[in-house]
Amino acid sequence: MKIETEKGHEIVSRVLLTKIRDGEWKPGDKLPSVVELSASFGVGRSTVREALSALKATGWLDIRHGGGTFVKKELPSERNEQADPFKEAASIMELLEVRKVLETGTATLAARNRTAADLEALGAVLVSMRQALENDDTAAGEQADVAFHAAIAAASHNSLLSGLMDSMAERLGRTIGQTRELWFYQETSTAARLLEEHHAIYDAIAAGNAEEASRLIGTHLTKVEMVLRERM
Repeated sequence: MKIETEKGHEIVSRVLLTKIRDGEWKPGDKLPSVVELSASFGVGRSTVREALSALKATGWLDIRHGGGTFVKKELPSERNEQADPFKEAASIMELLEVRKVLETGTATLAARNRTAADLEALGAVLVSMRQALENDDTAAGEQADVAFHAAIAAASHNSLLSGLMDSMAERLGRTIGQTRELWFYQETSTAARLLEEHHAIYDAIAAGNAEEASRLIGTHLTKVEMVLRERM
Protein backbone atom coordinates (compact mmCIF):
# COMPACT_ATOMS: atom_id res chain seq x y z
CA MET A 1 0.00 0.00 0.00
CA LYS A 2 1.35 3.39 -1.02
CA ILE A 3 1.58 5.91 1.81
CA GLU A 4 1.07 9.47 0.63
CA THR A 5 3.24 12.13 2.26
CA GLU A 6 2.16 15.74 2.37
CA LYS A 7 3.91 17.88 -0.23
CA GLY A 8 5.66 21.15 0.60
CA HIS A 9 3.12 23.38 -1.07
CA GLU A 10 0.30 21.56 0.72
CA ILE A 11 1.92 22.24 4.11
CA VAL A 12 2.45 25.91 3.29
CA SER A 13 -1.09 26.19 1.97
CA ARG A 14 -2.50 24.66 5.17
CA VAL A 15 -0.52 27.04 7.40
CA LEU A 16 -1.54 30.08 5.36
CA LEU A 17 -5.18 29.01 5.46
CA THR A 18 -4.99 28.63 9.25
CA LYS A 19 -3.72 32.21 9.53
CA ILE A 20 -6.70 33.43 7.52
CA ARG A 21 -9.22 31.37 9.47
CA ASP A 22 -7.76 32.46 12.79
CA GLY A 23 -8.06 36.10 11.76
CA GLU A 24 -4.34 36.81 11.71
CA TRP A 25 -4.91 37.91 8.13
CA LYS A 26 -8.31 39.49 7.60
CA PRO A 27 -10.33 39.92 4.39
CA GLY A 28 -8.62 42.54 2.24
CA ASP A 29 -5.23 42.25 3.99
CA LYS A 30 -2.11 42.04 1.87
CA LEU A 31 0.12 39.02 2.48
CA PRO A 32 3.91 39.20 2.77
CA SER A 33 5.76 38.88 -0.54
CA VAL A 34 6.72 35.52 -2.03
CA VAL A 35 10.32 36.21 -1.07
CA GLU A 36 9.35 36.94 2.55
CA LEU A 37 7.10 33.87 2.80
CA SER A 38 9.80 31.72 1.24
CA ALA A 39 12.30 32.85 3.88
CA SER A 40 9.75 32.47 6.66
CA PHE A 41 8.87 28.87 5.76
CA GLY A 42 12.38 27.91 4.65
CA VAL A 43 11.16 26.65 1.29
CA GLY A 44 11.69 27.62 -2.34
CA ARG A 45 9.68 30.38 -3.97
CA SER A 46 8.03 27.92 -6.36
CA THR A 47 6.62 26.03 -3.34
CA VAL A 48 5.14 29.23 -1.94
CA ARG A 49 3.72 30.14 -5.35
CA GLU A 50 2.03 26.75 -5.67
CA ALA A 51 0.49 27.18 -2.21
CA LEU A 52 -0.76 30.67 -3.06
CA SER A 53 -2.10 29.43 -6.38
CA ALA A 54 -4.05 26.66 -4.68
CA LEU A 55 -5.61 29.11 -2.21
CA LYS A 56 -6.40 31.51 -5.04
CA ALA A 57 -8.09 28.73 -7.03
CA THR A 58 -10.25 27.78 -4.02
CA GLY A 59 -11.34 31.36 -3.41
CA TRP A 60 -9.25 32.39 -0.39
CA LEU A 61 -6.78 34.72 -2.07
CA ASP A 62 -6.73 37.37 -4.75
CA ILE A 63 -3.42 37.41 -6.65
CA ARG A 64 -2.73 40.60 -8.54
CA HIS A 65 0.22 40.05 -10.83
CA GLY A 66 2.69 42.79 -10.06
CA GLY A 67 0.53 44.05 -7.21
CA GLY A 68 0.80 41.41 -4.52
CA THR A 69 -1.45 38.82 -2.89
CA PHE A 70 -4.51 39.70 -0.81
CA VAL A 71 -7.01 37.82 1.33
CA LYS A 72 -10.32 37.76 -0.52
CA LYS A 73 -12.80 40.33 0.78
CA GLU A 74 -15.47 37.63 0.64
CA LEU A 75 -14.22 34.27 1.88
CA PRO A 76 -15.47 31.00 0.33
CA SER A 77 -18.06 28.72 1.86
CA GLU A 78 -17.13 25.61 3.79
CA ARG A 79 -18.02 23.32 0.88
CA ASN A 80 -15.04 24.58 -1.13
CA GLU A 81 -12.44 24.31 1.61
CA GLN A 82 -11.11 20.87 0.76
CA ALA A 83 -10.78 21.48 -2.98
CA ASP A 84 -7.19 21.27 -4.17
CA PRO A 85 -6.74 22.09 -7.87
CA PHE A 86 -3.44 20.23 -8.01
CA LYS A 87 -5.13 16.96 -7.07
CA GLU A 88 -7.29 17.33 -10.20
CA ALA A 89 -4.26 17.21 -12.50
CA ALA A 90 -5.15 13.82 -13.98
CA SER A 91 -8.72 14.80 -14.87
CA ILE A 92 -7.47 18.12 -16.24
CA MET A 93 -5.06 16.20 -18.46
CA GLU A 94 -7.97 14.16 -19.82
CA LEU A 95 -9.87 17.33 -20.65
CA LEU A 96 -6.77 18.76 -22.30
CA GLU A 97 -6.48 15.67 -24.50
CA VAL A 98 -10.06 16.23 -25.63
CA ARG A 99 -9.32 19.91 -26.25
CA LYS A 100 -6.31 19.11 -28.45
CA VAL A 101 -8.34 16.76 -30.62
CA LEU A 102 -11.36 19.05 -30.76
CA GLU A 103 -9.73 22.44 -31.11
CA THR A 104 -7.21 21.58 -33.81
CA GLY A 105 -10.26 20.55 -35.82
CA THR A 106 -12.31 23.65 -35.03
CA ALA A 107 -9.34 25.87 -35.93
CA THR A 108 -9.00 24.11 -39.29
CA LEU A 109 -12.69 24.58 -40.09
CA ALA A 110 -12.70 28.15 -38.78
CA ALA A 111 -9.90 29.07 -41.20
CA ARG A 112 -11.97 27.63 -44.05
CA ASN A 113 -15.44 28.80 -43.06
CA ARG A 114 -15.00 32.07 -41.10
CA THR A 115 -17.02 35.09 -42.09
CA ALA A 116 -16.36 38.79 -41.57
CA ALA A 117 -18.65 38.65 -38.55
CA ASP A 118 -16.64 35.76 -37.08
CA LEU A 119 -13.39 37.68 -37.47
CA GLU A 120 -14.98 40.72 -35.85
CA ALA A 121 -16.07 38.61 -32.89
CA LEU A 122 -12.60 37.08 -32.52
CA GLY A 123 -11.01 40.51 -32.81
CA ALA A 124 -13.27 41.88 -30.07
CA VAL A 125 -12.20 39.06 -27.74
CA LEU A 126 -8.54 39.88 -28.41
CA VAL A 127 -9.24 43.50 -27.50
CA SER A 128 -10.79 42.30 -24.21
CA MET A 129 -7.77 40.08 -23.60
CA ARG A 130 -5.38 42.99 -24.13
CA GLN A 131 -7.43 45.25 -21.84
CA ALA A 132 -7.38 42.58 -19.12
CA LEU A 133 -3.60 42.38 -19.46
CA GLU A 134 -3.19 46.16 -19.26
CA ASN A 135 -5.55 46.36 -16.26
CA ASP A 136 -3.94 43.36 -14.55
CA ASP A 137 -7.42 41.80 -14.37
CA THR A 138 -6.84 38.06 -14.01
CA ALA A 139 -10.53 37.11 -13.98
CA ALA A 140 -11.27 39.08 -17.14
CA GLY A 141 -8.23 37.53 -18.81
CA GLU A 142 -9.51 34.03 -18.02
CA GLN A 143 -12.99 34.88 -19.34
CA ALA A 144 -11.53 36.29 -22.55
CA ASP A 145 -9.39 33.17 -22.99
CA VAL A 146 -12.47 30.93 -22.77
CA ALA A 147 -14.42 33.25 -25.07
CA PHE A 148 -11.65 33.15 -27.70
CA HIS A 149 -11.72 29.37 -27.96
CA ALA A 150 -15.53 29.38 -28.06
CA ALA A 151 -15.47 31.97 -30.84
CA ILE A 152 -13.17 29.74 -32.90
CA ALA A 153 -15.63 26.89 -32.51
CA ALA A 154 -18.47 29.18 -33.60
CA ALA A 155 -16.43 30.28 -36.64
CA SER A 156 -16.16 26.63 -37.73
CA HIS A 157 -19.89 26.77 -38.56
CA ASN A 158 -20.25 23.18 -37.45
CA SER A 159 -23.10 23.02 -34.95
CA LEU A 160 -21.93 19.72 -33.44
CA LEU A 161 -18.44 21.03 -32.72
CA SER A 162 -19.85 24.26 -31.30
CA GLY A 163 -22.20 22.22 -29.13
CA LEU A 164 -19.32 20.11 -27.80
CA MET A 165 -17.38 23.26 -26.90
CA ASP A 166 -20.43 24.74 -25.19
CA SER A 167 -20.94 21.55 -23.18
CA MET A 168 -17.35 21.83 -21.90
CA ALA A 169 -17.58 25.59 -21.25
CA GLU A 170 -17.78 25.48 -17.43
CA ARG A 171 -15.04 22.87 -17.04
CA LEU A 172 -12.95 24.59 -19.70
CA GLY A 173 -13.17 27.85 -17.77
CA ARG A 174 -11.91 26.23 -14.56
CA THR A 175 -9.09 24.49 -16.42
CA ILE A 176 -7.95 27.66 -18.17
CA GLY A 177 -7.98 29.54 -14.88
CA GLN A 178 -5.82 26.92 -13.17
CA THR A 179 -3.33 26.48 -16.02
CA ARG A 180 -2.95 30.24 -16.52
CA GLU A 181 -2.22 30.63 -12.80
CA LEU A 182 0.45 27.92 -12.87
CA TRP A 183 1.90 29.30 -16.09
CA PHE A 184 2.04 32.91 -14.88
CA TYR A 185 4.07 31.87 -11.85
CA GLN A 186 6.70 30.33 -14.13
CA GLU A 187 7.23 33.46 -16.25
CA THR A 188 6.30 37.06 -15.55
CA SER A 189 6.06 37.69 -19.31
CA THR A 190 3.62 34.83 -19.88
CA ALA A 191 0.45 36.95 -20.09
CA ALA A 192 1.88 39.04 -22.92
CA ARG A 193 3.19 35.95 -24.70
CA LEU A 194 -0.19 34.22 -24.44
CA LEU A 195 -1.81 37.26 -26.03
CA GLU A 196 0.71 37.06 -28.88
CA GLU A 197 -0.08 33.38 -29.38
CA HIS A 198 -3.80 34.10 -29.59
CA HIS A 199 -3.12 36.89 -32.08
CA ALA A 200 -1.10 34.47 -34.24
CA ILE A 201 -3.99 31.98 -34.21
CA TYR A 202 -6.38 34.78 -35.21
CA ASP A 203 -4.06 35.84 -38.05
CA ALA A 204 -3.93 32.30 -39.44
CA ILE A 205 -7.72 31.99 -39.34
CA ALA A 206 -8.15 35.42 -40.92
CA ALA A 207 -5.70 34.43 -43.69
CA GLY A 208 -7.62 31.22 -44.32
CA ASN A 209 -4.55 29.14 -43.52
CA ALA A 210 -6.17 26.03 -42.07
CA GLU A 211 -2.95 24.06 -41.60
CA GLU A 212 -1.22 26.91 -39.76
CA ALA A 213 -4.26 27.63 -37.55
CA SER A 214 -4.42 23.98 -36.53
CA ARG A 215 -0.66 23.83 -35.91
CA LEU A 216 -0.62 26.98 -33.78
CA ILE A 217 -3.49 25.96 -31.54
CA GLY A 218 -1.98 22.48 -31.17
CA THR A 219 1.34 24.03 -30.13
CA HIS A 220 -0.45 26.33 -27.71
CA LEU A 221 -2.22 23.42 -26.01
CA THR A 222 0.96 21.34 -25.94
CA LYS A 223 2.63 24.12 -23.92
CA VAL A 224 -0.29 24.01 -21.48
CA GLU A 225 0.16 20.25 -21.23
CA MET A 226 3.84 20.66 -20.39
CA VAL A 227 3.04 23.07 -17.57
CA LEU A 228 0.47 20.66 -16.12
CA ARG A 229 2.78 17.64 -16.31
CA GLU A 230 5.34 19.47 -14.18
CA ARG A 231 2.73 19.61 -11.40
CA MET A 232 1.58 15.99 -11.61
